[in-house]
Amino acid sequence: MGIIAVRIDERLIHGQVANLWTTKLQASRIMVVDNEIIKNDIQKTALKLAKPAGVNLSVLGTKKSSANILAGKYESQRVFLVVKKPETLVEMIDNGVKFDVINVGNMSQKDNTQHLTQSINVTDEDYDAFQKILEAGAKITAQMVPNDDAKDFTGILKDYKK
Repeated sequence: MGIIAVRIDERLIHGQVANLWTTKLQASRIMVVDNEIIKNDIQKTALKLAKPAGVNLSVLGTKKSSANILAGKYESQRVFLVVKKPETLVEMIDNGVKFDVINVGNMSQKDNTQHLTQSINVTDEDYDAFQKILEAGAKITAQMVPNDDAKDFTGILKDYKK
């Protein structure tokens, strides 16, 4: 089976991911990919505490996660891949990983972001990364929780003013 879902959510593992998404997807593993968190033992410990019981957790950088995915290491598992930002997925695509559908959840507002939806705020770098993801052939949706309708993110992204 391998990767069953990919989500951009800067909160990583929290109530929606840990309870709603993981349960709905029947994920056996949550894979958090982030090049900064792999260097931070406190953040890794927090992720371990936040994961649901009975679900495995991998916290990896883009190179290691890409190599593991391409080697078929997770083919017997149901892996829910979660990243903070779209740039991480671009790095994985550059490493040879292919994604069919990517779900955008929460990207919070900051000084340099544009507000696109109630929960999605995008920087110029994010916008460029989303364009690269689309060029790589992935479909991008926006969906906060499993019971919400998935919206085509390309329509939402058209409102971005660069």
